[in-house]
Amino acid sequence: MMKKSLQSRNNDLANTQRQLEILANGIFAEGELPTFTQKLKETHQFPLQPKKLEILQINVGYMCNQVCAHCHVDAGPDRKEIMTKETMEQCLEVIRKTGAHTLDLTGGAPEMNPNFRWFVEEASKAGIKDFIVRSNLTIIVANKKYHDLPEFFKKHNIHVVSSMPHWTRGKTDKQRGDGVFDKSIEALKMLNAVGYGIEGTGLQLDLVYNPSGAFLPGDQAALESDFKKALYEDFGISFNSLFAITNLPISRFLDYLIASENYEDYMYALVEAYNPMAVENVMCTNTLSVSWDGYLYDCDFNQMLNLKVASKAKHISEYNEALLQNRNIIINQHCYGCTAGAGSSCQGTVL
Repeated sequence: MMKKSLQSRNNDLANTQRQLEILANGIFAEGELPTFTQKLKETHQFPLQPKKLEILQINVGYMCNQVCAHCHVDAGPDRKEIMTKETMEQCLEVIRKTGAHTLDLTGGAPEMNPNFRWFVEEASKAGIKDFIVRSNLTIIVANKKYHDLPEFFKKHNIHVVSSMPHWTRGKTDKQRGDGVFDKSIEALKMLNAVGYGIEGTGLQLDLVYNPSGAFLPGDQAALESDFKKALYEDFGISFNSLFAITNLPISRFLDYLIASENYEDYMYALVEAYNPMAVENVMCTNTLSVSWDGYLYDCDFNQMLNLKVASKAKHISEYNEALLQNRNIIINQHCYGCTAGAGSSCQGTVL
């Protein structure tokens, strides 16, 4: 289990340009597999363009109390990139005037941003219908100052979405670090105690499953059933929905694929599972991603590859919904991850 980010270890893949070179060359440059652009042209879906903006996803910083093996953000305690209050205020201006109905705060561990609570309080006044915070769970029990997060989330009717690789200790700790499973269970119990995931409370608690190896996720409904049964029987824990998300071949997961000699096989699996129906609902068509420093991206994954939007409005301070609606979405081979099988997004499958 790695203890530092790729950036801290001066890993070659900390350079986004190097990741893009890998995705552009090899089996794609040699014609063994079609590029994502070629595949979209085959199914008459190129260029990919946005629909109505529904979700504004804001990454408030890459700092995290964990260093997970699959993390596409390359987050960790050593990452110091944090959204400033000034950029948050620019985001608030957009939140107040945009047509988006969902605000999605992510990180790292978003709660570690020193202005996180202020931002949540101000954003909650904007009348967003679905206010999501992506919590890694362990942050809730990491330090006394975070112990009241369940009550804070409840006060603002926050929709909590949390990563939970498996219902067993071994598989969870392998992906996320020793002791993570037990701390996650403790945090889930704390969320249940204030009403999260309990029928009739209206407090939404959803879990996210990522495969622990070089394979695609199984059926989301079947996985949800297994998770609910195991977590309730073993720990008395309840939650609402499970989102099954495909690991994209970028950042730490790309590093794992190359180190384990699974990169080519994984790309073959993604391309073979390509589903043109999933393309119609990929998250980049209804979502805009904002980085910690305020730049705009088609999705969270493009953000991590530093592929900014193809628009004159590239920063939250220049936000112009009309301009942004008329852009073409930036694509690359990693996009196969969102269009394989039943599709994949931050809200789970898309079909």
